[in-house]
Amino acid sequence: MASVPPHGASVDEDVPQNEGGKLKMFISILRKFIGVADLAAVRFSLPSQLLEPTPNLEYWNYLDNPSAFAAIGTSDEPLDRMLEVLRFWFTKDLKYVKGKPCKPYNSCLGEFFRCNWEAEDNAPRIDTRSLTVNGNGNASSASSVKSAKGGVDPRASSTVSVVQAASKPGGPTVRISYLTEQTSHHPPVSAFYISCPEKGLHARGFDQISAKFTGTTIKVSPGEHNLGIFITLERRDHETYQLKHPAAHLGGILRGALSVSVGDLAYVTCPQTKLKAILHYIEDGWLGRAQNKVEGVIFKYDPDRDDKLRIKDVPESDVVARLGGVWRDRVVFTLGPKPVDSHPPEKQTTIIDLNPLTVAQKLLPPKEKQAENESLVLWDGVTQAIFSKQYSKATNVKIELEEKQREKARERDRKHEAWKPVFFNQVTDKGGKPDLTDKGRQVLERAQKGDWNLEGII
Repeated sequence: MASVPPHGASVDEDVPQNEGGKLKMFISILRKFIGVADLAAVRFSLPSQLLEPTPNLEYWNYLDNPSAFAAIGTSDEPLDRMLEVLRFWFTKDLKYVKGKPCKPYNSCLGEFFRCNWEAEDNAPRIDTRSLTVNGNGNASSASSVKSAKGGVDPRASSTVSVVQAASKPGGPTVRISYLTEQTSHHPPVSAFYISCPEKGLHARGFDQISAKFTGTTIKVSPGEHNLGIFITLERRDHETYQLKHPAAHLGGILRGALSVSVGDLAYVTCPQTKLKAILHYIEDGWLGRAQNKVEGVIFKYDPDRDDKLRIKDVPESDVVARLGGVWRDRVVFTLGPKPVDSHPPEKQTTIIDLNPLTVAQKLLPPKEKQAENESLVLWDGVTQAIFSKQYSKATNVKIELEEKQREKARERDRKHEAWKPVFFNQVTDKGGKPDLTDKGRQVLERAQKGDWNLEGII
């Protein structure tokens, strides 16, 4: 479907707008879509002043803290591995905790993005057996972290949170490679694959959102093809975890202070270990400051009868651990069925503390090694114009780019050709797990070697 231009937005694009002016422009456009079932399907085009100069495929990824991902599968205990997955889960949206919500560019069909991360291999080991043996709720000494004063932080002996990555890692690192491609234009869907062969670890899925403007907030939910993130531990008989996203709300539109809140349920399941986690993001009330609270439970379940959808539905006899805290701040876990708050602080183990963390830097291919439909090259004209505050030029370049895409679609229609992705076998898939083509595998294999050359692939 063609993008919808922002009719009625009467503004001189080359006159810089302050944040208040941008917000008024944004609201005036959104009002035209009240009641529209899915804003994401409409793909309306915003003025360049309202866009973050970032391609969508570069922006949407889940490795804001790659060290947390690289540590998944370390433990021999099923409960510990579930906790490793949850530790990663709480880091994947660090960009929203540390930064402001933004609107990146709409992706074009066939556009792709690739990068690497050099993750420090230093995540504290999760060892719940030691918690049980010690009987005092303290994690193993391997989890201890020295404070700046040379002593031990009061919480350090009971934390397994990942630490902030150093600008120049001094210890061992693990290379993680990432590839994503826009596989569908209507509905807008992209496929992604995360590869960490050194750890025998990969993740994949389809990204698609559904968005609806209610008049005060924008509700963003997973689209029908977005079944979550699928993480596979290759060295543990391909043990696979499915992480299902909750709905989120972009609020503060009328106040002029945009923020992301979550008031929904998220699920993590592993059929092989027969463990499931339910995370309840508690919706904030209309009055008072946002609390951003989350509570969760890990329990034994039957994969053939997965009917426990709320925490209160889970029998206490099946509960192996509980979680609680603030998802924008710090989350703890406790062992056993008792509520988190009933445990003394020394028996509450911090699974994640986001306060010291920042979003990790990506390692990008050199510009001369990138293809013309690679995100950073494809949108470079728009990005440079926005950075130089030539907003009308940015809009014109964006319109030209979008018109080229429409012409390509018309050409395929004339030739009765179906669109086929280059790096993934499926446009979409009912199982939610895209498969790499030979070309997709070659791109990731080369990326693992630090080789960004695409010769012989495309």
